Amino acid sequence: MEPILIFKALSNETRRQILLWLKNPEQHFSPLELSHHPDGGKNGICVGTIQLKAGLAQSVISSYLLTMLKAGLLLSERRGQWTYYRRNEETIQAFAEYVQHEL
Repeated sequence: MEPILIFKALSNETRRQILLWLKNPEQHFSPLELSHHPDGGKNGICVGTIQLKAGLAQSVISSYLLTMLKAGLLLSERRGQWTYYRRNEETIQAFAEYVQHEL
């Protein structure tokens, strides 16, 4: 875990929103949006669904997701032509402990 990469990733409101949406996808995405996701989005949400919710260009969302992936905040899984993203709870927990004990 590199805290500086995480702080950078969290410095953008949209990226923080994406993390929140991925925490509980069933609360933040409609049943229709989740209907084409395996396990109803519990094992990840595709870029297109995140992009539609954010209302930004897919290239921007892809860049944001890559930043969070490099920081270790997200995990990705490629299934066919789609890439699904979900939170990396292990890194998020380690970062929370770092902030609590080191800052």
